[in-house]
Amino acid sequence: MTTTTTETTGSREFVKQSSLYQEFLAEREEILKHKWIESERLGYDIGFERALLDWIRKHRDSWRAARRAQLGTGTGSTTPPLLSEVKK
Repeated sequence: MTTTTTETTGSREFVKQSSLYQEFLAEREEILKHKWIESERLGYDIGFERALLDWIRKHRDSWRAARRAQLGTGTGSTTPPLLSEVKK
């Protein structure tokens, strides 16, 4: 392997391990769950963009607060609501 390839691989691994990237992946997973639930409820694929905007508007703030509390970085003590419970 060349030095450039090694540095690139090292950079990718650093990014994958970063807390910011881990937060992105967790948030993306929640959006995809929301997309699936809403698409099933409506009977058609609502698409990622609509799911993203809907999730941000309805769930992002509470999800982030609960995640911070769960990870021990916040002051709250709530747990993240399950999407299945939120949709009832």
